[in-house]
Amino acid sequence: MGYAGGSSPDPDYGHIGDHTETVQVDYDPARITYKELLAIFWQSHDPTHRTWSRQYRHVVFYQDDTQRRLAEKSKAALEQTLDKTVRTEIAPLQSFTWAEEYHQKYLLKSERALVQELQRIYPRPRDFDNSTAVARLNGYVAGDGTRQRLAREIDQLGLSARGRDLLMGLMRP
Repeated sequence: MGYAGGSSPDPDYGHIGDHTETVQVDYDPARITYKELLAIFWQSHDPTHRTWSRQYRHVVFYQDDTQRRLAEKSKAALEQTLDKTVRTEIAPLQSFTWAEEYHQKYLLKSERALVQELQRIYPRPRDFDNSTAVARLNGYVAGDGTRQRLAREIDQLGLSARGRDLLMGLMRP
């Protein structure tokens, strides 16, 4: 799924709000398939929920006909399973634009001590933003993940003992 989303300019929607906030997913198809990513995508939100804003709409963007067909097939199967209309859109990826720096790893940035530690490892902003470890830490700070999972992987995240203690302290019991 090279992308789970991106911006998709619409000629009928030509003002400053002409974007959709989303994430770009880079993946190794030898480790996880596009079909498996779609299953995760459908489970990660309520696909029957109607969104009222283009900025926050539910959408999966595709890069080619194979991805389009797989996305449409998975959507149809989900509708049949749920016996409800799936409102999540499937649209062609037209472009992807990185969000401004202040939006990157937004929740993690509220934890200054952790950010300072990570900036010693990733001193360039683009390296910080592209880091898988930083993304995982942002997720943990957001409340995603479990203490047990964090305990299994915390030594691989590059934190000092103090940083590990800070992060564990942020996790729900």
